[in-house]
Amino acid sequence: MNPLNEQQLMMTRRHFFGLSSLGIGTAALVSLLTESGRAMELPVLLPQGGDQEVGQPQLPHFAPKAKRVIYLFQAGGPSQLDLFDPKPHLEKFRGQDLPASIRMGQRLTGMTAYQSSLPTAPSKFSFAQHGRSGAHVSELLPHTAKVVDEISFIRSMHTEQINHDPAQTFSLTGFQLAGRPSLGAWAAYGLGSENKDLPAFIVMVSVGRNGGDQPLYDRLWGSGFLASRYQGVKFHNGPDPVLYLSNPPGINRQMRRQFLDNLSELNQSNAREFGDPEILSRVAQYEMAYRMQASVPELTDLSTESERTFERYGPDSRRAGTFASNCILARRLAERGVRFIQLFHRGWDQHGDLPKNIAKQCQDTDQPSAALVMDLKERGLLDDTLVIWGGEFGRTFYSQGKLTADNYGRDHHPRCFTVWLAGGGIKPGTSIGETDEFSYNIARDPVHVHDLNATILHCLGVDHTQLTYKFQGRHFRLTDVHGEVVNKLLA
Repeated sequence: MNPLNEQQLMMTRRHFFGLSSLGIGTAALVSLLTESGRAMELPVLLPQGGDQEVGQPQLPHFAPKAKRVIYLFQAGGPSQLDLFDPKPHLEKFRGQDLPASIRMGQRLTGMTAYQSSLPTAPSKFSFAQHGRSGAHVSELLPHTAKVVDEISFIRSMHTEQINHDPAQTFSLTGFQLAGRPSLGAWAAYGLGSENKDLPAFIVMVSVGRNGGDQPLYDRLWGSGFLASRYQGVKFHNGPDPVLYLSNPPGINRQMRRQFLDNLSELNQSNAREFGDPEILSRVAQYEMAYRMQASVPELTDLSTESERTFERYGPDSRRAGTFASNCILARRLAERGVRFIQLFHRGWDQHGDLPKNIAKQCQDTDQPSAALVMDLKERGLLDDTLVIWGGEFGRTFYSQGKLTADNYGRDHHPRCFTVWLAGGGIKPGTSIGETDEFSYNIARDPVHVHDLNATILHCLGVDHTQLTYKFQGRHFRLTDVHGEVVNKLLA
């Protein structure tokens, strides 16, 4: 269809007279300004939310300790009982049913609610204390054990959601239903980026030896009701890390530049006519993609990394798309000033065969996670880079399915789990929180998901109660109407 005819069909009578009155008024204004020698081009609308590189003018609210975040999200729910929260005395309760006095009527998932019994399953793995801090770490994490004096453990995390999708959505957007901006999008919106040639928020996903059948949805790094320019840009494992970034055959960089200039003129015209900020977000994204055509190939080329780097991050670090390789990329992104870097590693959902499968997960993630912390420290980046390691919830102390002498599974458990943090603004070598004798309920210093997110923003110099966005008549924020900064964590 002819575009001019389509526009005429779409134009209502009210819209026509509105445009006509604006046109008459504008012509008169231009005529007067021309006569007085003050004629000028009408201003171009700016998208709501400011510029992507500089963020909001009033932020940060106070001097930040961290300039950027690397979030190592372990999707599926790592078992705190087998990694960070030793309960050796559970051996004397082996095979005994979950006590009603411990459960206190709390809901279970449909996967174990109808089991004939919920037998206590002590961890098969041994624990030891490490470093000056004396932190307890499982034998599954020998590399993490070496850096415990650089990190801080929260052993009393809790959440409200008991299933993966709502729990992950809640962890990363502050709400269990889709539609809210993600943590990284809030950071990009509020603080922008230090690098105009890369997005403020970049995401990578890996699947290890254990596989991973739990899906991860784009809303976990989406922008919700914020402009789309603040959503996370996902890097892929193929020849094109960012899909459709390369020019198609027959199009060179000069032709691409001319095309984008012409397209920008059309979009700017539409922005002036309709006032839709998403049009200018689209312009900004086209320009970012153009700049990324030059910056991303250099970023993702690991051939310049030393042999020592690959040895430090482990045997998987040379293979693109692994958690280890992504950790190296995360450090390179941090060096280039990317504001929020999020690595997802799937496969922690171990309802059965946990001893075998969790060992595979740790083989994927232990050495690279510890290497990232030490690499950042040696390069002088850890002081202003906040690193977070954790999942959406923990696992039960009782076995899902049959319990044997050397095998067990664990169901989802939102009541308590462990997260660790390192770097910008965090007091190293500390542990806060404590669980009860079954690692079922929190005994001391509970930390809610909103508290963790409030603390992350605080390290970035942001008051979580003041970073808001008005949508549908309400001022929304990441922490909803909750959240307290965990001051015991702060340096």
